[in-house]
Amino acid sequence: MTNAFFWYDVMTSDVEAAGRFYCDAVGWQIESQGPDYNAFTVNGPNSQRIATAGLMAVPEDAKRMGARPAWMGYIQVPDVATACEGIREAGGKIFKGPITIDNIITFAVAADPQGAGFLIAKPLPQIPPARPAPGTPGTIGWHELYATDWQAVWHFYERQFGWSKSTAMDMGAMGTYQILRMGGDDAGAMMTKPKENPAPQPYWSFYINVASVTAAAEKIKAGGGTVLMGPHEVPGGQHILQALDPQGALFALVSAGK
Repeated sequence: MTNAFFWYDVMTSDVEAAGRFYCDAVGWQIESQGPDYNAFTVNGPNSQRIATAGLMAVPEDAKRMGARPAWMGYIQVPDVATACEGIREAGGKIFKGPITIDNIITFAVAADPQGAGFLIAKPLPQIPPARPAPGTPGTIGWHELYATDWQAVWHFYERQFGWSKSTAMDMGAMGTYQILRMGGDDAGAMMTKPKENPAPQPYWSFYINVASVTAAAEKIKAGGGTVLMGPHEVPGGQHILQALDPQGALFALVSAGK
């Protein structure tokens, strides 16, 4: 869907170990897509394997710029070069691109004016790949921005991608949790990063659907990861947790029940 997140990569310092960890914690399987890239897959119709996210080593040029293991999301745009110009003009940064991988994707690595990273991209295949139903375990169920000042950075995303505000939740001392419409659907939220949040800079967090966050929490611990928050229930009845994988990448999980 244009102007919404559609793909996700975890960049890691140990591809083999990270692959084992997420397959156990989330229930994914891995499919090699070349010497430097792997896809996490879930079961689709007729036992078809459908890719929902990617796994790769932190690129060498990104390492030189100080990049650490992290999850990154791709926002689909109509034209990557035009989107790059708009991001720069609005005070954001383009670190790399546009880059085209023939018959697959054109993309660029970007950051908003407060430093939260993301990618902009245009898939090149004429026929979109099959997608699992929303809520399917192994798909991404929510997108959350922890900003330096969400009210200030909101206008950047509104102008670049046409996002709109949905409902807002008063979180007391933690401030406002502003739900966002991306491509017409309530698909994420933004808030000002709490002081107790240890992350050094603003970032996007992605919630992976699982069958049970309670069961996943035990697998995270057994696999060498760290549960930072939860599992606990959130408004609407879903249950969530936030965690670090063994290589230090932040991620989150969500399930319909416990």
